[in-house]
Amino acid sequence: MNATAAQAGAHEALDLDALARWMDRQGLGEGAIGTVTALTGGTQNILLRFRRGAGAEYVLRCPRPGASPEARRGFLREARLLRALHASAVPHPELIAACDDSEVLGVPFYLMAPVEGFTATPHPLPAPYAVNADWRRQLGLEMVDGLLRLGKIDPGRAGLADFGKPDGFLERQVPRWLRHLDECRQYAGWPGPRALPGVDEVAQWLRERVPARFTPGILHGDYHFGNVMFRRDSPRLAAIIDWELATIGDPLLDLGWLVATWPDAQGRGAGTIRIAPAAGLATPAELVQRYGAGSRRDLAAIDWYVALARFKLGIMLEASHARSCAGFGPRDTGVQHHAAAVRLLEQARDAIGAGHA
Repeated sequence: MNATAAQAGAHEALDLDALARWMDRQGLGEGAIGTVTALTGGTQNILLRFRRGAGAEYVLRCPRPGASPEARRGFLREARLLRALHASAVPHPELIAACDDSEVLGVPFYLMAPVEGFTATPHPLPAPYAVNADWRRQLGLEMVDGLLRLGKIDPGRAGLADFGKPDGFLERQVPRWLRHLDECRQYAGWPGPRALPGVDEVAQWLRERVPARFTPGILHGDYHFGNVMFRRDSPRLAAIIDWELATIGDPLLDLGWLVATWPDAQGRGAGTIRIAPAAGLATPAELVQRYGAGSRRDLAAIDWYVALARFKLGIMLEASHARSCAGFGPRDTGVQHHAAAVRLLEQARDAIGAGHA
C-alpha cells in the first residue's frame, strides 16, 4: 500500500469524538470535528487536517495505533522541538498543543497549524517553479538558508540542553549504524551485509577521519526535499517538517545529508526523491558555498559528512529492504530501497577513492 492509500482511511483508526472532548479541555475551539482530510505523511504516521465547527483549521500528527514505544517517544520529542522553535526564524509548523496521554487516542499526538505550501517531490513542480529556472534554483538556496537559521539557535537557551548527547556524537555514528545493519540478520530472507558492496570500506574510511571537533547544534536528522515545504506565491521555504529524528549533534551532518540526497541532472535523488523539471537546480557545490558564506562552521571536512550521510542513509534503506524480505513491508518498496542503498554506497566509495565525497 502506498502512502496516499494508507492515509486515505487514517481518520477511521482514531476516535475523533475523543479528540473533540480533549480539545474542549484545552480550550481549542468548539463543536464537531469535520472537513477531515488525510494528508500524505508516510505509511507509519497519521496526518489529518480538519476544521472544528466554524473555527480554525488544525493538523493532527501521530503514530499509527500499535506503534512501538520508540516511535511514540519520537512524536513527543518532535512536539517538544516544535515548541522550542516557537518565534524563531526557522520556518516550521506552529505547535498548538500536544498530548502524551495515550488514553485519549491510543497514541500520543499533537496539533499544529496548517502550513500553506507544497512538497517538491515526488510530484512535478507546480507553476511558476515548473517554468521559471530562477525559482527552481532558489529551492536549494532556501533549504540551505533554513539550515543556517537552525544552526544559529543555542540549544541551551531554547530549553533543549538535554535533547541529545553531543559528546562523542561523531565517533558514535559508524559503530551505531554498523550495529543497525547487523541487526537486520533477524529478518528471514535477507542476504546479509554482503548485500551492500563497499560498506566496510566506507566505514573504515569514516572511522579513520572523524573530525576532531565541532560546534553542537540542533540537527534535523533527515534533511532533504521530501521534508520541507515551499510557498506557492514566491520561491521561499514555507516550513521544515518531520522532525522525528532531531537531536543535538553536529549540524554539518544535515548539510552532508542535503548534498547526499540532492537530485542529479535527471532530477533523481536518493530514495524516492524526484524533481521535475530539474534544469536550473543549484549544484551541490553551490549549496556548500551558500552554507559557508553564512556560517562560521568549518567546512574543511564536508566530504566526510557527505560520505557519512550516504553511509547512514544507505543502511537505513537497506534495513527497509531487510524487513520487506521477511514480509514486514511491501516487497517492491524494499527492492527500490535496496537499489537506492547500493547506489549510495557506490557513490560514497567512488568519492572517497577519488579523494572527495
